This record gives sequence, C-alpha cells and structure tokens, in this order.
Amino acid sequence: MSNVSQSYTNMSIEVQYQDLMRVIIVSTLSTVPSFIFLFLNGTMLFTLRSKPVFRDTPRYILLYNLLFADTVQLAQSQLHYLLSVFKVKLPYPVCLCLSLLASLTTGISPLTLSVMPLERYVAVCYPLRYPTIITIRNTGAAIIVIWIISSLNNLTRLIFFFPFEMLKNLQEKDLCSNIALLLGTRSDQYDTAFTCLVFVSAGVAVIFSYIAVILAARLASANKALARKARNTLLLNMMQLCLSLCSTIYPPLLIALSRTVTRTVLSWVQNIFYVCFIILPRCLSSLIYGLRDRTVRPVLMCHLCCHQKLSL
Repeated sequence: MSNVSQSYTNMSIEVQYQDLMRVIIVSTLSTVPSFIFLFLNGTMLFTLRSKPVFRDTPRYILLYNLLFADTVQLAQSQLHYLLSVFKVKLPYPVCLCLSLLASLTTGISPLTLSVMPLERYVAVCYPLRYPTIITIRNTGAAIIVIWIISSLNNLTRLIFFFPFEMLKNLQEKDLCSNIALLLGTRSDQYDTAFTCLVFVSAGVAVIFSYIAVILAARLASANKALARKARNTLLLNMMQLCLSLCSTIYPPLLIALSRTVTRTVLSWVQNIFYVCFIILPRCLSSLIYGLRDRTVRPVLMCHLCCHQKLSL
C-alpha cells in the first residue's frame, strides 16, 4: 500500500514539475519579446520628445500619442498575461481598474489612426492652408477629444453595465481578465458596437484620404514627392488599423478554442496568438516609423546605440 502511495506521490511531483516547466517556457516566450518591444517603444517615445522638431510637428505629436497608448496597452497586456499564466488572483477592484485601463488604451489607437490620415490629406490637398489648419493647438485639441471619447466609453460601460447592487458581495474568484468581470452580455454587445463604430470611422478616414491623395497627385500643381510619401504613409496607417483590429479577435478565438482543445494545447496556442495579435500590433509603429522616417531614424539609432546625441 505504501508503494502505491509513493508511486502516486512521485507521479504528482512529476506532473507538477512538467506544469512548472511549461509555465516557465510559455511565459518566457512571450515576456522576452514583450520586454524587447517595450524597450524599443520607450526609446522611440524618448526620441519623439528629445528634439524640438518632433515636439513642434503635428504628425510627430500624433505619432507620440499613438505610440504612448500602444506602449501602455502592451505593458498592461503583458501584466494580464503573466497573471493568467501564473494563476494569480487579484481583488475585484484591482482587476476592474486594470480592465478599464485596457479598454481606455485600446480605443486610443484606432481613434488616433482616424486623425493621422486627415493630417496627411490636408498636407497634400491644401498645402497653403496646412499651417493654419494643422497647428499644434488644433492637434492637442484633437488628442484631448480622442482621450475624452475613449474615457466616455469606459464611463458608459461602468455606469450602465456594472452591478453596483452586488458590489459588497463581489469577489474575484477567477483569473483577472475582461471575461472574469461579469459585466453581462449587454456589455459585450456594447463593446462590439463601439469597436465596429471606431474601426469603420478610422477605415473611412484612411480610404477617403488615400483616394484624395491619389487624385491630388495627378494634378500638375501637386507636390509629387509629398503625395507619394503621403500615399505610402496612408497605406501604413491602413496596415496598422488592420493589426489593431486583429487584437480584438484574440479573446473570442481563445474562448472558441478552449471548448475544443486540451489545456496544454490551449496554453501554447494562447502564447502564439498573444505574440501575433497583441505584441506585434503594439510594437510595429515604433519599428516602421522609426526606420522609415528619415528625420526620426538617425536620432532613434543614436539613442538605441547609446552614441552621442545628434543635432537637427
């Protein structure tokens, strides 16, 4: 009888050891690239505040806002992911704050991407009026409006869907995630409607600006080089928008797969999806803009390589 008990004990220890190794490997595969891209994003944010030419140019101000929201979203997503992997349970108020922060920053990116194409549209189609339309003050006002819209979305979710009558009895008994907050199916429907509205608006802005830039490029009076550069930038905005949209299908995919695959398979698939749908969309802005923009690239490389600062 003692041999049987010892055998069960050894098997249990072995299973626990395998689970621990799986958790370490999975968390490492996601955490390492996440911290690398957090470093790159942080360096890009520092670069965009290091020179007056960046601080005083509207398109770089909009890029900073986009990159800041993506960086906060990446850090928050990585924290959520590690809490999930290591099965850490948090008090409901803390989990609610993390969820609201995620919802706030998630809406900032597509809203900013709906403004950036319009800035390029004005630059190409109305070059003489550009200095009076796209000013630092107007750009700041647009950014404030973006944050207000995303904040109002959070406030609406909290007021209309949070079960205040059950607040005293609420305890976080599951892992901290949006799924565990139990705001109800109406909240999911509202989130879906808001997400569709934001992404459709951003898509319309990008497509409208792209068509307008192409038509302007055919005119003899248009700046061909500026129009070509603006067209490539708008294509980049469209790609960023598609990547941001991909991040919204991450939870539904995991829910669907959790019903058909084993827990071990789900953990590996979750890691792959997390890298593809969460990490990559949040880091491509710094990589693409930093390496593509001739003004940003030398300063960014200088900071990454810890060389002496360049002067513009």
